Amino acid sequence: MDSDIVMFLTLPIIIFMIFVAPIWLIMHYRSKKQLNQGLSETDYAKLNDLARKAEKMAERIKTLEAILDEESPQWRAKG
Repeated sequence: MDSDIVMFLTLPIIIFMIFVAPIWLIMHYRSKKQLNQGLSETDYAKLNDLARKAEKMAERIKTLEAILDEESPQWRAKG
């Protein structure tokens, strides 16, 4: 009886340790390595491009708000 329970628990543990655990560890440390490397050059270029576009958009919004403030002073209260 006890040997059946031990065999029932031992076999899945052995299978896990042989197949699943090594793959799990490899994938875990591979993802850690990628996080530690930081941004790639293409990611960094995309980030800079997005930052530049955001700055342009902020300037456009300021300009549009200034125009709306002159032409329709109550426009902020309408929204």
